[in-house]
Amino acid sequence: MKRSVRFLLYNIRYATGHGGRFHFPFPYAGYLRHSDQNFLKIVEFVRSVNPDVVGLVEVDGGSFRTRKRCQADMIAEELGYHHVVETKYGSHSMVKKMPLLKAQGNAVLTRMPIVSYRHHYFDEGMKRLVIQACTEHLTIFLVHLSLTYRNRQYQLERLYRLIRAVDRPMILAGDFNVLWGMRELELFLGATGLISANPEKKPSYPSRAPKRELDFILHSPELKVMNFQIAPVTYSDHAPLICDFSM
Repeated sequence: MKRSVRFLLYNIRYATGHGGRFHFPFPYAGYLRHSDQNFLKIVEFVRSVNPDVVGLVEVDGGSFRTRKRCQADMIAEELGYHHVVETKYGSHSMVKKMPLLKAQGNAVLTRMPIVSYRHHYFDEGMKRLVIQACTEHLTIFLVHLSLTYRNRQYQLERLYRLIRAVDRPMILAGDFNVLWGMRELELFLGATGLISANPEKKPSYPSRAPKRELDFILHSPELKVMNFQIAPVTYSDHAPLICDFSM
């Protein structure tokens, strides 16, 4: 029996907001304010989309911005999801000792029980986390790749090795930071057999007037895309991606 799965990918920028106010009274001042108000808007947006699986990039795991509460925990509790969340820096990174940065991570939330999960780490770059979460019928990988071209290529090589070990339907999603464009992924897609859910290459960044395709939902051939859209909301500097798959 076929069933559909709705996948939401959203780089929420720790719910710190976007636009002119984010940089007032000095550049990137938004990172130093409480995120409660904008976070509530993001929660209501996720509720309205009603996804089966959510990949959240740039989640606050419990800093002063959230009054020490993990944003992924709060969304899961409010909307009824199973979830895994982890800091996106390597286990031996000096960044994990810095008060604000050590709480910054990524998360996978799903309505289906998570039967197993693993945290992999790249050897290169500052953002090193790969979340691998498995439900009964689906494997999800979530990443946030490096801003440096050479590091991204090393990270894609590592992802290839992880993906080729999986022989079931899968989704690889995240903020890929492919600043040189989709051509950065051509060899990777050819080697893995994964397919972009966004063949028209619709941009998602910046959210107020998207010009770049930085966020990707890639999937194995067993999954068929029924609908894909980029939601026109501006609670973050990235717009969210929504994809309906048939399994």
